[in-house]
Amino acid sequence: MKKFFEEFKKFITRGNVLDMSVGVIVGGAFTGIVNGLSNNILKPLINWLLAILLGDNGLESAITMLSPAYVKDANGLPTTTYDLANSIYIDWGAFISAIINFLIIAIVLFCIVKFINKINGDYNDILKETKEMFSKEVIELRKQGKKTKEIKKILKERKEQALLEATENAKKAEEEAKKNAPPTTEELLSQILLELKNK
Repeated sequence: MKKFFEEFKKFITRGNVLDMSVGVIVGGAFTGIVNGLSNNILKPLINWLLAILLGDNGLESAITMLSPAYVKDANGLPTTTYDLANSIYIDWGAFISAIINFLIIAIVLFCIVKFINKINGDYNDILKETKEMFSKEVIELRKQGKKTKEIKKILKERKEQALLEATENAKKAEEEAKKNAPPTTEELLSQILLELKNK
């Protein structure tokens, strides 16, 4: 039993579980914010626009009745008012609200991921630059009394030189490969034609 609780403690205190639990709690709170934005700000604006354009109650009246049931008056006779609890209908307004909620969540998540990717990119650039600035080559330059700007300039020039040398070496290797390569069919045919013409 003791081993079970030790394993459970190890599992529950792992980073992934803690990160996930924080994500679930924040996600739940965020859902409340999105629903509030959708139901209290965007949905009333859409209802208002639809009421101006269509002269209707907007999304609340955007329903298609499949099997209507009517509210009964005091005498037990049906009225013209729908009894939505007992009717079968398609609620287009709720569907449009769900789409609005999805779009809000998607936009916010896109912005968050974009922001995190930018931070990670900046972090990786800083890390790379830091590693570069503490390399043996840079330490030697610092011992010679060079300043950061001078060191960056020297490193840039060395990189350009190395790239130029690599390009030249690749060209030389390609030329050597062409020289040592066996002749192609076209080259052989042209040599045969020249020999025939000379005879």
